[in-house]
Amino acid sequence: MEQIALPLKAGNGPARIVVGAGNAHVAEALVAPENWPFRTAVLTGPQRSGKSLFARWFAESGAGEALDDAHKLDEDAIFHRWNRAQESGTALLIVGGEPPWDIALPDLKSRLGGSLQLDIGLPDDEMAQELLMSLAEERGLPLPADAAGYLIPRANRSYADLERLVATIDRLSLERKTPPTQGIWRAALEALHGPDEPRLL
Repeated sequence: MEQIALPLKAGNGPARIVVGAGNAHVAEALVAPENWPFRTAVLTGPQRSGKSLFARWFAESGAGEALDDAHKLDEDAIFHRWNRAQESGTALLIVGGEPPWDIALPDLKSRLGGSLQLDIGLPDDEMAQELLMSLAEERGLPLPADAAGYLIPRANRSYADLERLVATIDRLSLERKTPPTQGIWRAALEALHGPDEPRLL
C-alpha cells in the first residue's frame, strides 16, 4: 500500500492520499497526462474519496490544471475552460461528483465524453485499513496497530463512513478522557450503527 503525501494540512498532520485497489488507476493516470485523449481527464467518485486531494496534487505537481467541483459550476464556463486548455496545450483534470454526471450542454457532454474517464471505487479491506490508520494519524489520534483489524470488518465500507468512524472515536476518547482502546472503538461503532447491529458481536 502506498501513500502520497501532499503539501497540505488536515488536522494535526499532513494530508495524504492512500493509494489502493479503489484508486490506484487514478494515481497512475495522473502522472501521465500526455496519454489522455484531448489531454483531458474527468475524475468522479464517492464523497470524501480524495477527489479534491488528487486535484490539488495534480495541480501542485505542475503536470496541468485542475478544475475541482466542476459539477457545481456553470456548464458554459466549463466548456470555455476546456477550450482554453486545448488552445494552450495544457492538460486539464476536471473533477465531478458521484457518477453518473448528467451534463445538459451537448457540446460539453460530447467533449468530456471523449476524455479519459476516471472513477474512484470503494476501498477493499487492505486499503480501508490503511485509510483508517492514515485518518487517525492526521488527527493525531493514537490508534494501536490492531485497531484496523477490529474496526474494518465491523465498519461500513465507504470513505465518508470511515472518516466519521475515526472522528467519533476521537470525540469519545476526548470526552471520556481515556485512550482509544477497544471499549471506545465499540462505542463508536454503536454510535454510528446502533447497538443491535449483528456485526458488532
